[in-house]
Amino acid sequence: MSEQLTIGELASRTGVATSALRYWEQLGLLPAPARVSGQRRYPPSAVELVGVVLLLRDVGFTLREVKAFLASRAPAGDDWRELYQRKLAELDQRIAQAQVARTAIAHGLACPHKDIFACANFAGGVAALLAGSSLEEAHARVHSH
Repeated sequence: MSEQLTIGELASRTGVATSALRYWEQLGLLPAPARVSGQRRYPPSAVELVGVVLLLRDVGFTLREVKAFLASRAPAGDDWRELYQRKLAELDQRIAQAQVARTAIAHGLACPHKDIFACANFAGGVAALLAGSSLEEAHARVHSH
């Protein structure tokens, strides 16, 4: 029989807190481990599985999406590609939003007013947001004159 790991050993090998490992098990990201005298015993393959969860989490997947990804791993399945495509589209949208926010902040830093609340462009941007414009639309309106 191969070496079994306690939850502490799994935590040590992966850098993930035991509380997080228990939570991931509760969510179904990690299969329920065997128990020896009431203590969890994980197979060595659990280290790689925790690594997969960490990788997916670090690239922006929610734990719910990680669970769907893990469930999509049918031998001949291709469902994971759809999850990746959706996440890529979401990341592209977040990057575009961050670029707009960065430009707005850079313009704010370049504002000649000592008090930004006295700036007509800043006030115009706030008014446009309150009128329902997106940050991108508000920023474009302010700088279109």
